[in-house]
Amino acid sequence: MQTQLLWDQACTHLKAVLHPDIFIRWIAIIRPVALENDTLILSVDNDYYQTWLEDNYLQLIVNALRSAGASENMLIRFKVQPHDPPADAASAAFVATTEPVAAVAGPSDAADRPRFKTRRHRNGAPATTKLNPKFSFEEFVIGPSNSFAHAAALAVAQAPGHAYNPLFIYGQTGLGKTHLMQAVGHRVLQSPGTTVYYLSSETLLNEYVEALKNRTTTEFRNKYRSVDVLLVDDIHFLAGKNSLQEEFFHTFNALYDARKQIIMTSDRPASEIAGLEQRLVSRFEWGLMTELEQPDFETRLAILRYKQTQAKVQLSDDLLTFIAENVKSNVRCLEGALLRALSFASLNSQPLTMDALRYLLRDLLDKEKQQDLTFDDIQRAVAEHFDLRLTDMSSKRRPRSVAFPRQVAMYLCRRLTRASLPEIANAFGKTHATVLHGCRAIHDRLGVDQPLRDNVHAISRKLGRDPMSFQL
Repeated sequence: MQTQLLWDQACTHLKAVLHPDIFIRWIAIIRPVALENDTLILSVDNDYYQTWLEDNYLQLIVNALRSAGASENMLIRFKVQPHDPPADAASAAFVATTEPVAAVAGPSDAADRPRFKTRRHRNGAPATTKLNPKFSFEEFVIGPSNSFAHAAALAVAQAPGHAYNPLFIYGQTGLGKTHLMQAVGHRVLQSPGTTVYYLSSETLLNEYVEALKNRTTTEFRNKYRSVDVLLVDDIHFLAGKNSLQEEFFHTFNALYDARKQIIMTSDRPASEIAGLEQRLVSRFEWGLMTELEQPDFETRLAILRYKQTQAKVQLSDDLLTFIAENVKSNVRCLEGALLRALSFASLNSQPLTMDALRYLLRDLLDKEKQQDLTFDDIQRAVAEHFDLRLTDMSSKRRPRSVAFPRQVAMYLCRRLTRASLPEIANAFGKTHATVLHGCRAIHDRLGVDQPLRDNVHAISRKLGRDPMSFQL
């Protein structure tokens, strides 16, 4: 049987058992290449498609091929082979990204929406927004630490409600979460008749309390359930606020079912937000979760150079390099250091020297040094506290006397550094899932286990950190 004919007949079977949206997104993009012995080679555009298809639809495709008359021994091999040039900038940015997806979960019918589809509008709907005009895609400097999140946000901006819904962006303070989220809002508003609401979770709480007090909850619900794109900053603020979580749960469902786009930011993954109902965690993970990490030196220098082009005063390249090398914590601090240097240079007739820059940024540089904890520092402190060898922190030994302190070390690495879960996993020689489990286990016990809390506090103080400065 010819390769194309076999595949066409298999697709007929797949169309009969799959939702049309799922078929369009995941099956229609597959191209048959060749039939070699009992192996059918199928090509897809990128690694993302290959991984998702192998993990979720491989057996279904095999069954369809057998129904189409293929041999019982038929095997499938996917081959990454970009086809035509991407249709738009969003797909171009996405295909160019080789970093794996952070997390895609949820029921297949809910999570599997078409990637790119024409937007639907309500004619005459006003654009209601409070977006920062500086937070656009054009003002966002792309580097290895944020390229995947940027590509995902761009894809959402091109197809809100269909590309990745919801989009959940997490990471430490000052890395650009709000910037990316609002950039989507700006891009969507270029289409007439689109409504975009941006607000923080704290504002959402205040409005909800006012609605309860004034008995205007119907108006409150209609306001947020009728928008095309809802942008919610700092969603972790919902933790512990059960009544607001209940309200947001129904708002989320209403928007999702209407295929309206939801974008949220948080300082941590949804699964790590203590006090957040599991049903909300599940829904937040339906779409795409992506992390913004600390920018590397090259990205920091690129940000400084770009920001400087917007100023009338110019600093020498060695001064910019000094700032990029020493201000590592986040983009907000980096821009603050540059602004301070540019302001000083504009107000003084003499050129800014390296010594003057060091003095000008002395408090910021001292703060950066204090934040510069390493995995080795934490592992060593935990090993000494529990009277273990440093090698036990990354060994394969699993007795409780070793496994429990190792979990404490993982938890402290997560709380006291800006490292991502994969980075921590690599430092301990473990998997991402193992680190996540360890962090959750320690976090859950801290609320009820006073001896554990005392141990964590003692180790934190030994590392020069105030145990009250991070959430236990």
